[in-house]
Amino acid sequence: MSELLTISKLSVELQKKQILSGIELRLCAGEILGLVGSSGCGKTTLLNTIAGFIEQSHGQIQIANNPAITPENITAPEHRNIGMIFQDYALFPHLTVEQNICFGINKLAKTEQQTRIIQLLALLELSGLEKRFPHQLSGGQQQRVAIARALAPQPKLLLLDEPFSNIDARLRNELMLEMRLLLKKLEMTAIFVTHNKDEVFTFADKIALMHQGKILQTGSPAHVCQQPKNWQVADFLQLGSWIPVQIKQINTHKVQYITAIGSFYSNSIAQITQENQQLLLKNKHIELIEQGKANVQVDYIQVTEQGYHYDLSSLDNTDNLAFHKLSFYSETLLHLGQQISLQIKSHQALTFIK
Repeated sequence: MSELLTISKLSVELQKKQILSGIELRLCAGEILGLVGSSGCGKTTLLNTIAGFIEQSHGQIQIANNPAITPENITAPEHRNIGMIFQDYALFPHLTVEQNICFGINKLAKTEQQTRIIQLLALLELSGLEKRFPHQLSGGQQQRVAIARALAPQPKLLLLDEPFSNIDARLRNELMLEMRLLLKKLEMTAIFVTHNKDEVFTFADKIALMHQGKILQTGSPAHVCQQPKNWQVADFLQLGSWIPVQIKQINTHKVQYITAIGSFYSNSIAQITQENQQLLLKNKHIELIEQGKANVQVDYIQVTEQGYHYDLSSLDNTDNLAFHKLSFYSETLLHLGQQISLQIKSHQALTFIK
């Protein structure tokens, strides 16, 4: 597949403060990228820089076969062939659905405008609503009008800033699937910003995780979850709990991991460090031992769709491997303060220095 967007060494400085630094990003035609990260990490700034609303300080942006955009060769937003959908949809309240969609194509001939409107109304299941005003539409209908308006100029790239945040939770998943199918049908390349990792797994082909103005890791959601590059990636994606660990290389191919809830072995070569080593422990690698010696206690209980969710702490708080919070899901009902025995199954361990 041909690359539609290439970003190289992109940096943005605003009011003498570095907001983005050394951004590298490549997106093929037809791909959907989910841009995630905590609030203030630079996601929306990156989107606005690609769109041309914020000027870059360094680096370049290449969109399709157009000339590279650099600090010395700026392309105005209206000439970048980019569509954008904002968090609140930014529909004009005094314009009808039809007039909102026409807003970005009013320089086209009337016949061409009408052709595109009819096509988009049918595609987005808005036929019959063209004379209504935004306040007469549901949230889902308003979203589809915003999409139609963004698609009307037939952009090469679609940018979406938290497009699902204002949607009722019951409708969100349905709308995400609808919109993904639509973008795939149109072979549309898109980047959407979110702080909700679950939206990425439903909507995106690729994920890019940002932290403090930098992209830490890019790849398919499955690959990034299975092989996070550092603890910030794993921590943001909430892939498991963190507990202290000691690592011993037993032989060339065997490693022992020692924790407050026991040891396990892995056939791998570990990077041995002496301090601050943390094991990323997923629920599927923990098991409850009915008759074992207690090593944790229940500090918190929550009922979830997956069963009971517990926060556990280790019993021996004097040990340097002690921990204060281990997330554990089980169908077994435990009570607050109960002391239980856990053990870790052998698995391919992921450890990081925090």
